[in-house]
Amino acid sequence: MPDPISWEFAWPYYLAALVFGYLLGSVPFGLIFTKLGGHGDIRKIGSGNIGTTNVLRTGSKKLAAATLICDALKGTFAVLIVSGLYGLDMGLIAGFGAFLGHLFPVWLRFKGGKGVATYIGILLGVFWPVGLIFAAIWLGMAYLFRYSSLSALTASLLTPIILYAGFRQVQMAELFTLLSILLWVKHHENIARLLAGKESKIGSKSKSAPINGEAG
Repeated sequence: MPDPISWEFAWPYYLAALVFGYLLGSVPFGLIFTKLGGHGDIRKIGSGNIGTTNVLRTGSKKLAAATLICDALKGTFAVLIVSGLYGLDMGLIAGFGAFLGHLFPVWLRFKGGKGVATYIGILLGVFWPVGLIFAAIWLGMAYLFRYSSLSALTASLLTPIILYAGFRQVQMAELFTLLSILLWVKHHENIARLLAGKESKIGSKSKSAPINGEAG
């Protein structure tokens, strides 16, 4: 188990790790790929979200897959690069920064995605077995209920518990508790629709009016 982070020691380095992660996480791949693919501004399509599910509404599975992979990898790379150079403590901070960057990118006036892909990417970077468990929970819930948002909410709720109770990774559990709270906050509209029975299911056709049924 890594030693607890000492905020009194070398705080400028921790700040640098946070900023590095934030800048990497703030790259809006969904927006970039849809523009390069000739689909215009993804923020004017469907829900207006820059995540994978809304990119899929362009009709391009390739662009959606590329967005999913790159949104995940920016979290993974932030963790692995900083951890490789300066240790896991700073890698966790870089991962947190990447998550903040995806949710609140400075380039898009702090209006980013909902963080699911980046959450998974960070998890794979810091402790890949639980990353696979997250994916298994997501797939299981999606198969049973056909709600992308419910799948992500359930997996993110269980992840800190699994890290703590199953693997005794206290520091990681603390980080992912914070990430899960942020992810749930970003999904507040999805939660309201789930409770009202109005959430869009996976595979449902989008309408011209804005919808927010994704967990991107």
